[in-house]
Amino acid sequence: MNAPGDIHDPRRHSPAAERNAPFILAALRQQLPANGRLLEVASGTGQHAAYCSAALPGWQWQPSDADPDALASISVWCAGLPQVPPPLALDVLAPPAALPGLFDALYCANLIHIAPWACTAALMQLAARLLTPKGQLITYGPYLEEGLATAPSNLTCATRPGACAMWPKWAKRRRKPECACRNVWRCRPTTSSWCGCAQRRPKASTAPTIKP
Repeated sequence: MNAPGDIHDPRRHSPAAERNAPFILAALRQQLPANGRLLEVASGTGQHAAYCSAALPGWQWQPSDADPDALASISVWCAGLPQVPPPLALDVLAPPAALPGLFDALYCANLIHIAPWACTAALMQLAARLLTPKGQLITYGPYLEEGLATAPSNLTCATRPGACAMWPKWAKRRRKPECACRNVWRCRPTTSSWCGCAQRRPKASTAPTIKP
């Protein structure tokens, strides 16, 4: 990733985010109602927030990230978009006690397929805490499925843990057909990645312990 402007431009740029944004938007339009509040976890560069929120005027899109540099990038990408509040500093492993209300959707791209398993469990617990009773958890990423082709780089990360990042616990995982969530929806917006949605609203105090 690199900044698209001069050396003083804090924006980060991801070619992959630029490529897949239209396909993710099409999937979101299939699944989301006309209006609501959405929390994006791990917004990264901010390109998805800027692109999708501009095309979903009925939605307030709340970006977030744990990385201060990412927050600066998101702020610039989303500048001037009235339905995008300032990004939140949010680490799923240590979320703040106070967050701005409930959300009708929680969207997370390119995190749980590769992050340490604790991040997946934490994301589920965050969804249980912040989603409205009919809220949706929507994730995107190159999840591996038996019998379905994927990009060679995804296979490299799956067979060589630590090959995709500096941390040895980061690696691609296979998506198992069984799932404890209800109303599971998925589509394949790109040739190597999946978009998935699940509706579930356990009480935050009784959120299930999720095992890998």
